Parts: sequence; C-alpha cells; structure tokens
Amino acid sequence: MTTAVDVVLIGVLAVVWLTAGLVADGLPSAGTALAMRRRAGVLGLLVGAGATAFVAVPLVAALMPGASTATTAALLPAVPALIVLTGTVRHLSWVRRGAGAFATAPLAPVPPALRAGAAHPLVAAPLQVTGLAAVAGLPLAAGLVALPGEGVPGVSTATGVAITLVAIAGVAIGVRAALRHSRLAPLVLAPLGRERVRAGVR
Repeated sequence: MTTAVDVVLIGVLAVVWLTAGLVADGLPSAGTALAMRRRAGVLGLLVGAGATAFVAVPLVAALMPGASTATTAALLPAVPALIVLTGTVRHLSWVRRGAGAFATAPLAPVPPALRAGAAHPLVAAPLQVTGLAAVAGLPLAAGLVALPGEGVPGVSTATGVAITLVAIAGVAIGVRAALRHSRLAPLVLAPLGRERVRAGVR
C-alpha cells in the first residue's frame, strides 16, 4: 500500500509540473495580450500547486505506515523547482503585469518585448526540467530502482543513468529555450531601428 501511495504522490507531482511546462511553452505564442495574461495566471496557479505538492509529499509519507520512498524520489525534481521558485516566479510576474497593461483592449497584440520576455529560458526551462525529473523519480517511488550506494550495483547504475539522462534532457531544453528567445529578441530592436530611421529622415 505504501508503494502505491508513493507512486501516486510522485505521479501527481510529475503531472502538475509537466502541465506547467506545457503551458509555459505556449506562453510566447499567445495571440493577444489578454490571452498571455490568462496563460500567465494559469501558470502561476500551476506553480503554486506544484509547490504545494512538494510540501504534501513528506507530510503524507510521514502519515503512512512503513518505509516510504516518496520523499527521496522528490529530491531530484526539488533542485530545478528551487530555480522556479527563486527566478521563474519573479519573471512570470513581470510577464503577467506587462500583459495586464495591454489586456484592457481584448484584441491588443502582444508587444515584441513582452513576447520575447515570455520566451525567456528562465520561464519554461526550469518548469519542464522539474517535470522530467519528477517522471524520473517514479521508478524510485515504485521501488524499481534504488539510489546509488544502497548496495545493489545494477540498480544503482540504472539510477545513475536516469539522472544523467535527465541532466542531458535539461541541457537540451535550456538550449532550445535560449534559441527561441534569441529568435524573438531581434523583434524588440526592430521598432527602435525604424524609429531611428524616421528621426534621421526628419
């Protein structure tokens, strides 16, 4: 019964953070400022739910009889989740406030600077890495693998491989986010360039 509870706890953790990662990935593609503001609000709620899930894991595990691996399995996603809580939340608040300034007009387009800000690597990447790390913790919660050093060489090696794969995936996600941000960043400078040309003409 404890194993089933552990899997459910980490499963909920994974679902919440993966959903947050998907919503964050679509944030820069919002058609209007109002849509971006709504997505940013949903994303804030998901981050809050994910943080609550982290708090719930050790509390529920402590109430269950027998040994629990859920708390240990939650340590891997806890690392990128700290980045979310210290950096992503602040950046997301800036995006939501910026979109709110234009949301009074329902069809107002998203300014290039705001779209580039929503595509910042600090927004989506930590959320997506947290979700992947939580998925990697599911085999540990199910008792299929053990942490390195727990006395089962083959199983510990499998855990090391899983951690390595999550790290590689995290780097790939970060590179993708950086490329996306760099592709949108020139759009911010384009209007400034046009204004300078006009000023020169005058």
